[in-house]
Amino acid sequence: MTVQALEAATSLTPAKRVKGSPRWGDWLLRIVAGLVLLYLFLPIFVIVLFSFNDPKGKFNYSWQGFTLDNWADPFKYPALTEALKLSINVAAVSTAVALVLGTLVAIALVRQRWRGQRAVDTFLVLPLTAPEVVMGAALLVLFLDLGWATGYVTIVLAHIAFEVSFIAMTVRARVRGFDWTLEDASMDLGASPTRTFFRVTLPLIVPGIVAAAMLSFALSLDDFIITYFVSGSTVTYPLYVNAAVKAAVPPQINVLATAILVISLVLLAAGTLYRRKRIDV
Repeated sequence: MTVQALEAATSLTPAKRVKGSPRWGDWLLRIVAGLVLLYLFLPIFVIVLFSFNDPKGKFNYSWQGFTLDNWADPFKYPALTEALKLSINVAAVSTAVALVLGTLVAIALVRQRWRGQRAVDTFLVLPLTAPEVVMGAALLVLFLDLGWATGYVTIVLAHIAFEVSFIAMTVRARVRGFDWTLEDASMDLGASPTRTFFRVTLPLIVPGIVAAAMLSFALSLDDFIITYFVSGSTVTYPLYVNAAVKAAVPPQINVLATAILVISLVLLAAGTLYRRKRIDV
């Protein structure tokens, strides 16, 4: 009986400690997490809220009243609309090119082994760690030395330069878990290397490619510092907003930003549902 009582005491004591002691810690952790989330999402909430504001002057800085007129005419300012179209165009083109290059680099780094691979890894990380001011200035000097006029082409090339690294790192994380014996089995069954890549390898790494594409597109769409150095007289959406702060801030800026946010969330939700559907199947 003594042994049983001792075992019962030793088995219940840790349970009481685990159940009782972390209560204040759990509440404190929840409060801190809530404050962090509030800090992160408060600017987004302000952007959405002020898209329904009815400012009396040129600056949409103080709440004047609720209105839907801003959403009824989101393209009221042609210059703002053209800047947004240009940013979307640059993001789409640069993402498409960087996606191909970054994916191939990621596959090569994981699958192949060669001398200097560590050096390639280091150079791949440099655009991620280097300050954007330094990278923008370096690209500007490079373009000027080559005699290229700054504008649309230089913006696209500059965006590709830093997007390749983000895409390669994201896709490589997906490729590392790939079972390469599936390729061997495919080729043993008579498939060519090209057919194996498009029918076996590519479908399995598509989730990583899609995530990298979304990240790259978003980074290109809102890039300001590097674009500022290499844009010349070309005005993208971030450059327009920066210049508008000094003259006027129409609520249509908030409307278009909110629209981009909603579209991004819809695409993200659609991608999540699609992946869950494939997993369930």
